[in-house]
Amino acid sequence: MHGRDDGAFVPKLIDIARDKGVSATIDDGTNLWPAVHRLDAARLYRLALEKADAGTRIHAIDDEGVPLHAIATAIGQGLGVPVAQVPRAEAPAHFGWFAHFIALDLRASSALTRQRLGWKPEQPDLLADLAEGHYFEEGRRSIL
Repeated sequence: MHGRDDGAFVPKLIDIARDKGVSATIDDGTNLWPAVHRLDAARLYRLALEKADAGTRIHAIDDEGVPLHAIATAIGQGLGVPVAQVPRAEAPAHFGWFAHFIALDLRASSALTRQRLGWKPEQPDLLADLAEGHYFEEGRRSIL
């Protein structure tokens, strides 16, 4: 999830880029991350409570897969740092414990959720949210 006051995954990537002076990917960064704005996710969970049968699985996903290199590029632009590829073997040294998460290639869909509950994300997608600039405000850090 992403959005103003987000303190998790994207802010952690930004923290690493700030600390290292480079916004990096593992290898070519073609692995995909699904994403959803936190306000869209909140609205979906309200819909699920109101409309979904008990035990129904829902997927709060707007971006079915954002390439990590696109995220790293947006972070590099937001911080004014270069974007680079880190070989997989060097990822733990660069990213620390977060290397495992950065390497994940996750594809997911909310097509059934949208159909069953009539949910349609309305907030900015991840890259648009990054372009708004609030992730790069002075003093903002990850909680991870």
